[in-house]
Amino acid sequence: MYSVDINMIKVEKSHYFKYTGKIQNKIVYKGKTFFDKYERVDKTLTLQVMNAHSEGVEIIAHDLIRKDVRGEYVENIVFDYNGRDPERFWHRAQLMLREEGFLNFTAYKSKTEGHLHLYVHKGHTDLSEAYQVAKLLSQKLSQRLPKQWKMFPSQDIPREFNILNLPYEVYQKERGSSWAKHM
Repeated sequence: MYSVDINMIKVEKSHYFKYTGKIQNKIVYKGKTFFDKYERVDKTLTLQVMNAHSEGVEIIAHDLIRKDVRGEYVENIVFDYNGRDPERFWHRAQLMLREEGFLNFTAYKSKTEGHLHLYVHKGHTDLSEAYQVAKLLSQKLSQRLPKQWKMFPSQDIPREFNILNLPYEVYQKERGSSWAKHM
């Protein structure tokens, strides 16, 4: 049973993306060619689909960018860490995030050992602001660590590529109430 606590992520459940392993779409964006191997499924992301993901039957991704009447927005800024030292990354990232005033963030393990998705729970944030915040956080962290991550949302990739695989397991989480009194 899918038992990962994803409540803070506020996953968009009106649709999801399923990895097919075959090229579904070829997109030329900013002079680069991208090959999309995920198929959009316009059905509700149910517990049954999430269970298939956690059991390794399917690879399911969720959309990071959401829409409402005011436009596109995100609930999280995400570091997709693909380095070799997740403990060091987590330690440096949490210190930097605290310095920047972010109190709630969660790191989840991905399928590959040692890789993490660090969700910074920012709340309802316009997409243009989210791009700037993601860039700023990446720059600040890259002053302390060699850059071994991608940031989401990102303007450097097509809109269709601002998706992330569902988490497999919680790595660590930070909820600001325990240490906020020391700020």
